Amino acid sequence: MLLEDQLCFALYAASRAVTAVYRPLLDELGLTYPQYLVMLVLWERGSLSVKEVSTALHLDYGTVTPLLKRLEALGLVSRRRRTDDERGVEVALTDRGRKLRERAGGVPVELGRAFGLDPADRGALRDTLVVLTRSLTDHAQAAGRRSA
Repeated sequence: MLLEDQLCFALYAASRAVTAVYRPLLDELGLTYPQYLVMLVLWERGSLSVKEVSTALHLDYGTVTPLLKRLEALGLVSRRRRTDDERGVEVALTDRGRKLRERAGGVPVELGRAFGLDPADRGALRDTLVVLTRSLTDHAQAAGRRSA
């Protein structure tokens, strides 16, 4: 089968192209793409546990923790032990982190233009990708159970 016929290659190339559009926009904010995703979750949902951030982003705890440490060093978030469970860490936006949301407001608009799709087609593509992600995740989990 040809490379151009591979769905996985089309997804990989699209992902790289999306990240390339994000890069200069996020450079202006002083964020990497993964840091931007963390900020999006916090802007949307408010303070969360590290576990909740990990779950929302489909990332493991070991990947999210360094992102949060960098965002904390930038003064955008604070991390503190939960009072109800000392094992848990709560992540909250700082004033600086909340203010950054205003500067980031144009990012989704610019990405919408870059996609070159009308809103309905963007929504349909997103929905298809959500189904694809769920199916692949379920498949990987089932394969892991079979090999255990």
